[in-house]
Amino acid sequence: MVMESIPKEGSKMRIQSYKHDGKIHRVWSETTILKGTDHVVIGGNNRTLVTESDGRKWVTREPAIVYFHKDFWFNVICMFRDDGVYYYCNLSSPYACDDEAIKYIDYDLDIKVYPDGKYHLLDEDEYKVHRSKMNYPDSIDEILKHQVDELQQWIEHKKGPFAPDFIKVWHHRFNSEH
Repeated sequence: MVMESIPKEGSKMRIQSYKHDGKIHRVWSETTILKGTDHVVIGGNNRTLVTESDGRKWVTREPAIVYFHKDFWFNVICMFRDDGVYYYCNLSSPYACDDEAIKYIDYDLDIKVYPDGKYHLLDEDEYKVHRSKMNYPDSIDEILKHQVDELQQWIEHKKGPFAPDFIKVWHHRFNSEH
């Protein structure tokens, strides 16, 4: 049995993404924990090594703040680029955390948000294929449909990581630690 832990502020952790069948999907080698509670983890990374399930490796191009919440089936990556903040939102299980890593199950669907606030739902075809192939239960499908709606509300109302103050505070905090 894996014991849940709360990441300590200032510590470095890996992020491990899995698929529904339990296979590893993607691993980010290092994220600095900026805030860790029993419900929320906020981290920052820059030029971080990412390893894909097929062994392919790449390095992130820009600083990013990552946001995980225990009560929601999504996580958010806020990427700082020259032309503004882009958000990449993964529909996923709520995170789990142990001494090894922050972990979640990636459920294929993503929402990309542009600096002007426009957003697009991505990878619906991939979701359909994996839902069939990995036998996602109807209950998961219903949760994810609801969470897509919830996430769109957060984006439209600038809630949570989409709030301008969130970006200012956590980007500043991450920069001051690096």
